[in-house]
Amino acid sequence: MEITVLIFLTSGLFLGWSLGANDAANVFGTAVASRMIQFTTAAIICTVFLILGAVISGAGAAHGLGALGKLNALPGAFMAAFSAALTVYWMTKAGLPVSTTQAIVGAIIGWNFFSSSITDLSALTKILATWVACPILGAIFGALIYKLVMVTLSKSRIHLLRLDGYTRLGLILAGAFGSYSLGANNIGNVMGVFVSSSPFSDFSIAGLFTLTSIQQLFLLGAIAIGVGVFTYSKRVMMTVGDGILPLTPVGAWVVVISHSIVLFLFSSITLEHFLASNGLPTIPLIPVSSSQAVVGAVIGIGLLKGGKGIKWRALGNIASGWVTTPIIASIVCFVMLFFLQNVFNQVVYHEVRYVLSEPVLNHLERSGVTVAELTPLKDREITGGVPFRDAVREVQPRLPGELEEKILDAAEIYPISISDDKLMSIDADYLSPEQIGALDNLVGLSLLHKWQLYDTLSRKSGAWRKLENNKLNKPFNKHLDEQLNYVYGLFHQEERGAKS
Repeated sequence: MEITVLIFLTSGLFLGWSLGANDAANVFGTAVASRMIQFTTAAIICTVFLILGAVISGAGAAHGLGALGKLNALPGAFMAAFSAALTVYWMTKAGLPVSTTQAIVGAIIGWNFFSSSITDLSALTKILATWVACPILGAIFGALIYKLVMVTLSKSRIHLLRLDGYTRLGLILAGAFGSYSLGANNIGNVMGVFVSSSPFSDFSIAGLFTLTSIQQLFLLGAIAIGVGVFTYSKRVMMTVGDGILPLTPVGAWVVVISHSIVLFLFSSITLEHFLASNGLPTIPLIPVSSSQAVVGAVIGIGLLKGGKGIKWRALGNIASGWVTTPIIASIVCFVMLFFLQNVFNQVVYHEVRYVLSEPVLNHLERSGVTVAELTPLKDREITGGVPFRDAVREVQPRLPGELEEKILDAAEIYPISISDDKLMSIDADYLSPEQIGALDNLVGLSLLHKWQLYDTLSRKSGAWRKLENNKLNKPFNKHLDEQLNYVYGLFHQEERGAKS
């Protein structure tokens, strides 16, 4: 393992520690504050299931955050993760429940500003919308479930001792499930930026099962999360569980369940496919803040009781943390990238070049884009997404955002080389044999643009061809886009001579 990789990896471990110190409150805070479960017990259960969730079901590298910015250099990824971790640490020290996703979004935007990269406003808008919808949904589910539970309990007349036992068991089970989900859904945020540079190699354990390179990376990050749970999470647990509204044990259970439902709605591919296949509006698969879901559920119960017990000052402090976290992370990342590049001479980003060559213009024309007004930019190479976008806007000032994005994607120079060694490392569980076979037939091919690889693959095999664009085919096309992005990243050929 190279020492530089190990040094850069420490920011991911720091971010993992910060996540454990802060987000563990979202699954066990109400249980600990209501004194139904001891902190040590909660920390052990949380850590075990966090690790299991991260290693077994660790999802993607960035959970939908990739569209915001493409961190294409390891030192830059290190600083983004470090800036997010530092911000979450500050908020944790203040006892405020915030989200690592909020901090990472801010850090990525800071990296975009520094590197003159474009921030996808549609993706950012969706993420910001979920930050508003998440606590509202948490409050709705919290109020409804609490009302249903209280009505059921009043009719069943369960003995208090038995109810106490059921509640403790329910809190443990709900907390274990929430911890597993937290590990599975957030490990990509912690270690995702290092996936392409993982220093580990696959190895088999007693011939029973194989621990892949990525699983080992996620295991390391999950252990860092667990250390954060044990060493620094109690204060935030008490803020969530008691600082906003004193909760009964039953109320604590309702909060955990409501929080889990909200996370499920924004993370279930199965649910999205079901809604799309029935022609119903889909819920975007976008990372949401578990902290916001928990706080929303607590507020929902408080409002159902008339709102008298809610500590509005504490709630205001938490809300201010939600607003300032991405802003602070963005500023910190921008400033520290400057020092990392200019003081320590590290390459924090690789410049991205754009060119409207003849093949690109022909491709755009076939895609339905009018290219006549773009001819002044023909064969002019421009470095940086923002400068290229501004140049396009000069010749076509009223271009719709969708067409502007299509031009940017088509003109981006993204060298791709299909090689045997990369093909051998392909994930055979993620791609079908027919898809891998089509790639195998392209060994030795080198291309300059992503769309050239898609056009070539779609001609080779129907397994790489998108279906007619409608609601019923949306799940298939979306999954195919994810597979294509995986292939683009796998066979990307870094330009060593590029300036930074």
